[in-house]
Order: sequence, then structure tokens, then C-alpha cells
Amino acid sequence: MAVKKLWTIDHACGHTAEADLSGRAADRRGGYARWLAGRECTGCWQSSREEDTAAKAEWLATQRATEQARAEEWSEQYRMPPLDGTDRAVAWATRCRHQLVSAAYTALVVEGTTSEAEWTAIEDAARPLTRAGWWIDQRDADPVDLPELLEAASAGDRPSENPHF
Repeated sequence: MAVKKLWTIDHACGHTAEADLSGRAADRRGGYARWLAGRECTGCWQSSREEDTAAKAEWLATQRATEQARAEEWSEQYRMPPLDGTDRAVAWATRCRHQLVSAAYTALVVEGTTSEAEWTAIEDAARPLTRAGWWIDQRDADPVDLPELLEAASAGDRPSENPHF
């Protein structure tokens, strides 16, 4: 007698479904059927994922808005100029600049040997860099590398007083 191919699965969510297990080796069908019984049915699983996705998206939007507000407050407090770029890039770059410069202060001044006077020079070198893309490009940089990165920035990353020439 052949091992059955169609199995009735009583899922953990309480739903019952027919599963065609003919694509599995005969000696593995019973174990797989048990495994399926311990899980939600496809409909419930998809439904829970959609709810999770919506909840995650809402949480992420809230986190991003909070982080954006902190970055903008920080920019104002430390007299950082507005960045240049698309609205989306400017918002992202503002957060990147805040994260990198704050982390660099901690690494270089609080935990390192950089003096407040030296830090002021680093901060002053960061201010003219207003191209949003530059800050986005540095988002994964090691904070202790900020002084070297600022020195390496090109003239295209800084606004010109006379942009027509």
C-alpha cells in the first residue's frame, strides 16, 4: 500500500487544511505533516505578517520622526547650516550628520585625547560641508575618522560664495 499523499492538517491556529505532500519523499511526509500542524495555516500566517509589517512601518516612522527632530534641534543648537539636496536627502543627511558628529565628539573628546579647542576646529571644518550626499556617504564611517574625512572633502561638497564662477 502506498503512503498517502494528501494529508489533513489541523493547524495550531485552529484551522484545518488539506496539504498535498506528494512532492516530499514518502518517509518524510509524516514528519512534515506534524511540523505543519504546529504552525499557523497559510492565511493566518500571511495575515499576521501584514499586521507586523504595518506595525513595524508605524514604529519606524515614529522613530524616524523623533530622530529627525533631535537632529534638527542639534543642528540649530550647534549652528550647523542647512544642507543642500532633495528634501528626502536633506532629512536623511541631517540625521547622518548628527549621528556622526555626536559620535565623533564622544570618541575624540569624551573618550579620547582631543581638547575642546581642537574639537571647535573640527566642528568649524564640518559646518561648510552642506552637500547632503557627502553626509549620507559618511554614514558608516568610524567616528574617529571624522577629522580626516573633513580634510578629504572636495570643494564640490562646500558651497561657493560665487556659484557662477
